[in-house]
Amino acid sequence: MHAADQETKPPVPGQGSAPGAPPDPLQRERAHLAASRAALRAMREDAQSLNIANVTANWVNAEVLQGEIDARIKALADLSGTPLFFGRLDYLHAPGVDLAEGADGENFYVGRRHVHDADGDPMVIDWRAPVSQPFYRASKQDPMDLKLRRRFGYTGGELTAYEDEHLTDPAEAETTSALLQAEIERPRVGPMRDIVATIQPEQDEIVRAGIGGTVCVQGAPGTGKTAVGLHRVAYLLYAHRERLARSGTLVIGPNRSFLRYIEQVLPALGELEVKQATIDDLVGHVEVRGADDAAAATLKGDARMAEVLRRAVRSHVTAPQEPCVVVRGSRRWRVPAYELEEIVQELRDRDIRYGAAREALPQRIAHAVLVRMEQAGEAPDDRVQDAVARNAAVKATVKAIWPPVDPAKLVLRLLGDADFLAAHAEGVLSDEEQRTILWAPPGSGKKPPRSVRSAKWSAADAVLIDEAMDLVSRTHSLGHVVLDEAQDLSPMQYRAVGRRCTTGSATILGDIAQGTTPWATDTWRQALAHLGKPDSAVEELTQGFRVPREVIGYASRLLPAIAPDLKEATSIRESAGDFGIRAVRPADLDATVLAACRDALAKEGSIGLIAADARIPLLRAALEEAGVNALPPGAETSADARLTLVPATLAKGLEYDYVVLDEPAAIVAGEPDERTGLRRLYVCLTRPVSGLTIVHAAALPGQLGND
Repeated sequence: MHAADQETKPPVPGQGSAPGAPPDPLQRERAHLAASRAALRAMREDAQSLNIANVTANWVNAEVLQGEIDARIKALADLSGTPLFFGRLDYLHAPGVDLAEGADGENFYVGRRHVHDADGDPMVIDWRAPVSQPFYRASKQDPMDLKLRRRFGYTGGELTAYEDEHLTDPAEAETTSALLQAEIERPRVGPMRDIVATIQPEQDEIVRAGIGGTVCVQGAPGTGKTAVGLHRVAYLLYAHRERLARSGTLVIGPNRSFLRYIEQVLPALGELEVKQATIDDLVGHVEVRGADDAAAATLKGDARMAEVLRRAVRSHVTAPQEPCVVVRGSRRWRVPAYELEEIVQELRDRDIRYGAAREALPQRIAHAVLVRMEQAGEAPDDRVQDAVARNAAVKATVKAIWPPVDPAKLVLRLLGDADFLAAHAEGVLSDEEQRTILWAPPGSGKKPPRSVRSAKWSAADAVLIDEAMDLVSRTHSLGHVVLDEAQDLSPMQYRAVGRRCTTGSATILGDIAQGTTPWATDTWRQALAHLGKPDSAVEELTQGFRVPREVIGYASRLLPAIAPDLKEATSIRESAGDFGIRAVRPADLDATVLAACRDALAKEGSIGLIAADARIPLLRAALEEAGVNALPPGAETSADARLTLVPATLAKGLEYDYVVLDEPAAIVAGEPDERTGLRRLYVCLTRPVSGLTIVHAAALPGQLGND
């Protein structure tokens, strides 16, 4: 291992080497960085100078082409403070050439995007290209034909250091990269950063997994599972751009705060077209104004509700009672009721969606009429069949047999009409379970809402409407979906996500130990079955890169109670991190929390003050009285505003350099049951990157021990 460090100030032209002496390696690398940035600017200027005035047939094509050019220009922006390349690979032989031919090796600079010079020769290779893969996977045991791997260190966008690994030199011992460690531990101010320079081999295997299958990642806190999922999207867009451009990609997060936190990662990697949404966004067919208790929400999220909805939708189909008589000119064509019943039964047996069957029914009736016309010696064609299908008598027959179904009105009736629910939940839900989900159970004295508009829909109700909509009309499928914090989804929510990738693939990210809803999944196999991807691979990440080992060790004391089957996470962090527990009297709790925040603000990086939701107003008032500015979750931190006040229910997925954790017992008590409360506490304990201070007046949960 060889490392070179310089002052963090930019180099002064003409200094650094004796007159006439060759420039030192760091100067040569800085020169390549300057030349690469100039080449990137030239690429952007070329894109800006494109004139499409005479190359498109119409204004629509011109708008589409101009949009593509604008996206290209935006993707070629040189982000200030972001390294254009972070590694260099020196191959023993030219990649892709038979080693027996003895071709000389080549050098490649690895960065966030491809950059080429005026002749088209590469100056920086995209990290996603196959030739870049050894940067992440090569080792002394498997050098992957590398002679040297060089990592670069930066300060404020300026190249300040490099570090070499001679992978084929037996005399050089394999050691931990100091630059890699420094990048992992760098203070975090602002939104989530990409990890493109620090991807580890086990992470890279997941990132580069093929698009053909779904991958589920069980990741302990600090293992980088969210970043892995986002980088996987960037890799798939690189490797399968045309396919995914047609079908689309989507990142699903647990809440808006989380999406704001991660939203800069993909643009930093040059990917601008990936959409982001929450589960509520996906199923936002009605305005959510109400909330269920835990029991009702759990039942509404149960997979059995899919069968109840299926029965309710299909119940609208009725047996034909009368023939269909079509009048054309002077002729009357009669399709008897028994034949209509055969047509209806055939459509039922095919089990196609309700709406598709309803659209097929008039054509099937019209076909029966055409058969009679042909038997009478006429020669009707397709235009005649279409005309018959639009005939008023056929329309009336279809409406009577297979009436339209409004999904929201259907769910409104199921939850508001006890008899209608009982008819379709028989043998699926018990009487008590039916009472639990009804808006106005018999004998309660309550009145159900009378219309879709007046109903106070809950988030779980919206998912039921989405299921009903899919029973009527097929949901559009995307090419790839990333689902983060997946452990918190109900079976019905998994089905909602699965509908968005029926013909595509998915990356499922989560941690069973961080499941903080009463309906949180117990196993990934169950979750994947509800998603419609039962045979997907499940990968486990247990090596942490961000949470200090003392902190993750302390939090892992909760695992036997919240997820006994999971392995305890480890951490590669060499420093134990700042960790402290302050027990105080109740009267001193707020003052001690403020003091802990001030101590954290004296250090470099971001600070998260995490507390039970019920404590947030009190702490906000105390901070304001003390003149301390506190940001809401997801808001971008800056040098002047580094403290974020975080309700425990919104802490998931976020991370801070230092965390002050207020009253753990209150966090546990804020959940409907102890297991969920302890899981919520586990989430909160594992948010820090450098240090954790716990302040409590009430006794700590017994699972954490006495120290």
